[in-house]
Amino acid sequence: MTVGIVSYGVYIPRYRIKVSEIAKVWNADAEGIAGGLMVQEKSVPDLDEDTVTIAVEAARNAKQRSGIDSSRIGAIYVGSESHPYAVKPTGTIVADAIGAAPDLTVADFEFACKAGTAAIQACMGLVESGRINLGLAIGADVAQGAPGDALEYTAAAGGAAYVIGRNPGDSLIAEIEDTFSFTTDTPDFWRREGMPYPEHGGRFTGEPAYFKHITSAAQGLLKKLGTTPEDYDYAVFHQPNGKFPRRVAASLGFTREQITPGIVVTTLGNTYSASCMIGLAAILDIASAGDRIFVTSFGSGAGSDAFSIRVTDRLEEVRGGAPSVSGLLADKKYIDYATYAKHKGKIRL
Repeated sequence: MTVGIVSYGVYIPRYRIKVSEIAKVWNADAEGIAGGLMVQEKSVPDLDEDTVTIAVEAARNAKQRSGIDSSRIGAIYVGSESHPYAVKPTGTIVADAIGAAPDLTVADFEFACKAGTAAIQACMGLVESGRINLGLAIGADVAQGAPGDALEYTAAAGGAAYVIGRNPGDSLIAEIEDTFSFTTDTPDFWRREGMPYPEHGGRFTGEPAYFKHITSAAQGLLKKLGTTPEDYDYAVFHQPNGKFPRRVAASLGFTREQITPGIVVTTLGNTYSASCMIGLAAILDIASAGDRIFVTSFGSGAGSDAFSIRVTDRLEEVRGGAPSVSGLLADKKYIDYATYAKHKGKIRL
């Protein structure tokens, strides 16, 4: 039995704000910030969009792409750090919106920016054990960043949904060859209950958190499979900005050509739980049968999940069935800071 991806779908809100527009409000160096982060603009949710609506749209696109029968979905897990309800699952709303049968298990996941990939792993286990036919794993966020904080320049909105199934039984568009995780208690980023914005421990953000965990998970999977970076056609790493994924890729031995197709943060921003998953979707939009993709997520607090994926010839048949990442990124409308603040609820009475 081989477990893998049956379908995928992405949703990105139309609205965008340029980094220069945010910097102007705070009298900051726009060119320096954009160049340092390697991010030019980010997505912004509409007034009536949140993690639920984004997750629903991504799930609908995944269902549409491969013609999935929702009644076969036995688990729905939604990973996010911006679930709209503290007590009330996002996943039940998604299940109802896509017409899933009630005989399924649903849960909301939270592990900062890697909750979506943790959901994929959970679905893999249930599918592989034979307890469910299909699992739906979603990473979606309306990322938070306090006014004037460094996070405000990149915290974006978007979602990606992956339907996990198995062969024989399902026509996989990509096989998941294996996965490996690395996790420690590293306090680099957190948000307490009832607080509107997260805080970050700057000295933990880079080396002890992002780089240590992604490197450890990636090296762990390469060792487990006996593979090297040269064995892969593409690679995707979590994208909090444009610099970190490029730096960690180079340190692991992946080339610019391998990672460039999956880097979407420059014109999207950091979609937190959806970041790595949208990057993978961008590669699935262009990959060919036989291509191998190396994926490693990162979530603050802290941990990383690494995956080795091989594309099948089924991908070409279904790829055009739903919007592509490039198409969603191209469909945009720019707004000013005042409109952005209104959309994000930054003005509080």
